[in-house]
Amino acid sequence: MIQTAWFHRIKAAQRDLIRLVGGIERAAEISSISKSHIGRMNNATDPEMMPLHAVYALESDCGVQVVTSAMAELHGKRLVEPEGQRGADYSLIAAYSDAVRKAGDMISGGAVAIADLVVTPAEATKMDRDAAELEIVIAEYRKALANVKALGGQKVGFHVVGGGQ
Repeated sequence: MIQTAWFHRIKAAQRDLIRLVGGIERAAEISSISKSHIGRMNNATDPEMMPLHAVYALESDCGVQVVTSAMAELHGKRLVEPEGQRGADYSLIAAYSDAVRKAGDMISGGAVAIADLVVTPAEATKMDRDAAELEIVIAEYRKALANVKALGGQKVGFHVVGGGQ
């Protein structure tokens, strides 16, 4: 097994990407790669890495550049959305609540893993998945905040959807 940090970071991103497109079977359909190959790419300990065409196809399908962002991150860079492509439909409240919820998940999961002062590889994998999910929702939250700034502000309110008397 490969025991380098970059390997584990890219494998975690591959797993996140497979989850984002709907799982192994759907990733296989989108990428035209067999389910068994996708399964190996989804396995944290298997050295099978995704080819670039598969990364591109899966990221295009889900709209989140998970693996590409991880690769940029490993080089000390980060991806940014071009100014002209930010949508006007980012919901600040939803993005904020998602970020807070995922942060809570990451904090509580990490506290449980660290409580016995030993972090196992399985616990580290779970903590990494929680961190990756938080990273995704924080990116959406930052897009929502950018939209608020671009619009010159936003009135934040609550309303009940589908509520009865």
